[in-house]
Amino acid sequence: MAASATDADAGAGLRSEFLQVLLSRRRDLLGEQGRVPVLLLKLDDPVPRRKPAIVFLHSSYKCKEWLRPLLEAYASKGYVCVAIDSRYHGERASNETTYIDALKSAWRNGDTMPFVFDTVWDLVKLGDYLGEREDVDPCRVGITGESLGGMHAWFAAFVDTRYSVVVPIIGVQGFRWAIDNNMWLARVNSIRPLFEEARIDLGKSELDTEVVERVWEKIAPGLDSQFDAPYSLPLLAPRPLLLLNGAEDPRCPISGLGEAISKTAKAYEESGCAEKFMGGFVADQMTSSWHAVSIGVGAWHVATRVAAAVAAEAMATW
Repeated sequence: MAASATDADAGAGLRSEFLQVLLSRRRDLLGEQGRVPVLLLKLDDPVPRRKPAIVFLHSSYKCKEWLRPLLEAYASKGYVCVAIDSRYHGERASNETTYIDALKSAWRNGDTMPFVFDTVWDLVKLGDYLGEREDVDPCRVGITGESLGGMHAWFAAFVDTRYSVVVPIIGVQGFRWAIDNNMWLARVNSIRPLFEEARIDLGKSELDTEVVERVWEKIAPGLDSQFDAPYSLPLLAPRPLLLLNGAEDPRCPISGLGEAISKTAKAYEESGCAEKFMGGFVADQMTSSWHAVSIGVGAWHVATRVAAAVAAEAMATW
């Protein structure tokens, strides 16, 4: 069954709505957060030619240099490899608390979106930059990331269809499901000082679902509602999409992805490309392939060697 025009219009509408959210708090365009540090590696070609590109995105409290070994490995295979520092990380951080300080400021003032959304805007602009390079094939730009970087890859591909292959690693989760099922603590703990400050401001003696909801709505509007996984993930169709999550990851619990995966699978089927959607739950040691990712056990919130290998195969396949 082909996807209907109504579905396409709805998808375009949701993308437009998300883009308006991204544009709603654009400030400091020429300041330190308006400048996007880029690390780009590629082989020198005797005869210049357009190559496929891959954007790699780091996890929380890391930086683009942390990804250099991956970039070097992929560049040796003929890719143009790119990494950036996400907001308030790497060259965009002045000290070890810059990211947490920015999150607290967003909660207090509501003028920035340092959790996911502001970096997604940077990735839209990165798409512009890559599209202008004479050595990049603009029709073959993949995007992948780990943890926070996986979320960046997910939402960047949702809003920007120029990202043609998408491999989020331990990043996709159901934010509303986590709230409704009281499974939000592990994610909250990754940026706990923000939520503790919000708890105090709201006059609470302990963290609860109201605090979590209020924080998400203030710093990332729509994250746990209209832009959550069940609604944004299906719009990646018909582009190749590989989801890799840990089978026992409390930050991205797989039990919270049932609705999102069901809707996404349906979207790919209706687009006539069911084979381009793959989901896998990975462990430390297991065998897998691009077309049949085994369900593993024992993998917590960590990108395993298997995940890296399967991601590489996905990029090479498409």
